[in-house]
Amino acid sequence: MAATRSSTDVLAAPSAAPAGAVRARARRAADDGDVAGLGRARAAAFVAPSLVLIGVFLVFPALWTLYLGLTNYRLSGSAALHPKFVGIQNYLSALSDDRFANSLVLTLAFVFGSAVIGQSVLGFSIAWLATRLNSTVRSVVEFFVLLAWIIPSSVTTFLWYALLDGTDGTLNSILGTAHLAWLLQYPLQCIIVFNTWVGTAFSMMLFSSALASVPPSQLETARMAGAGTFAQFRDVIFPHIRGHALTNTLLITLWTFNTFTPYLLTAGGPDDRSNILPIFIYRLALNDGALGQGAAISLIMIVINLVIATVYLRLLKERKK
Repeated sequence: MAATRSSTDVLAAPSAAPAGAVRARARRAADDGDVAGLGRARAAAFVAPSLVLIGVFLVFPALWTLYLGLTNYRLSGSAALHPKFVGIQNYLSALSDDRFANSLVLTLAFVFGSAVIGQSVLGFSIAWLATRLNSTVRSVVEFFVLLAWIIPSSVTTFLWYALLDGTDGTLNSILGTAHLAWLLQYPLQCIIVFNTWVGTAFSMMLFSSALASVPPSQLETARMAGAGTFAQFRDVIFPHIRGHALTNTLLITLWTFNTFTPYLLTAGGPDDRSNILPIFIYRLALNDGALGQGAAISLIMIVINLVIATVYLRLLKERKK
């Protein structure tokens, strides 16, 4: 009879259901695997263009610079066609070169004067004073500060050249110091002031955002407790903006360390007195034709940048703990 089940079927029935469940789970696992594989393929498709751009515009130039720094490659002569591998000779030459030491000292003074002190202090001061102004006056002040940032570098340089010119400069006319050659007598000080003026707007914007995050209730409590301006800054404002200050200092330090704009004002002179590292590398590689040595010093600059970034990031990390 059809309804009658044999003992074999009865014994086999309990194991048939788990086998089916296993096959179902296997199919679901296969389907899940296909979905996961498809997701990984789509993710790879989205990331691939970025990886290609990073490889072409970042990794390859870095590797090429590393290669050039190990050769005697020059712009002209036999070394231009058949550069020779010289190992770390370029690095040893740079470290023993008085011009490199002079440029490094000038660069550190330039960065400390215009970025760490100039832009940070001036940017915070303007942002802090702006919080005490009404909205109309604050907007006017912020507009003129931002104006220095949005004007093209070539125009900015021309304006400062006209201001500091030793014969008919605007500054000489204002101060009554005719024929005082500012760019010749004070070249480093001039590019420090110039770079401070150019980059202060960025610091001002960042500090304005940071000051807006300070809880007014805490400031009011400090005032009611009799805290003066300095005490309010020390106990309330600075703890809130310390992270912003470190971030701002990191960014403007790296930017200032690598900026080439002062070349348009002084060209590194006179007598290498404003010959900061970017200008020194440019003159060494393109004016003297020593591309290999220029590449080696560029890599030294990258290492210095990494050290600076690491110090700031550690300070930020310690603050978050």
